[in-house]
Amino acid sequence: MIDEFREFINKGNIVELAVAFVMGVTFASVIGVLTERIINPLITLVLPGLDRLDALGTFAENGSVGAFIGALINFVVVALVLFLVIKAYNHRSPPPEDEPEGPSEEVLLLREIRDGLRLH
Repeated sequence: MIDEFREFINKGNIVELAVAFVMGVTFASVIGVLTERIINPLITLVLPGLDRLDALGTFAENGSVGAFIGALINFVVVALVLFLVIKAYNHRSPPPEDEPEGPSEEVLLLREIRDGLRLH
């Protein structure tokens, strides 16, 4: 059962899916910070009838730019770590393949026929 699980995990599609999931979650946090702390207060400033001073205060007090830069740095760090993990995963040495000792019997026979035709 453990061997079956190991084989399941080592399939390329599962690893790619896991990387895509982690990158998606991290990117979603970047987009969340962008919309909640930067875009929404700016929309409040543009739309008529809303309290503009409250929106400016919210934008200035919640550390919007710093939170966005922090989320971007987090995304880059996660992407770098995943890159290194996947690079190490892909760098595994493949099992040694048996090298053929020489040409097959068919190749030897064809060479013999070729050489025989050259003499005539």
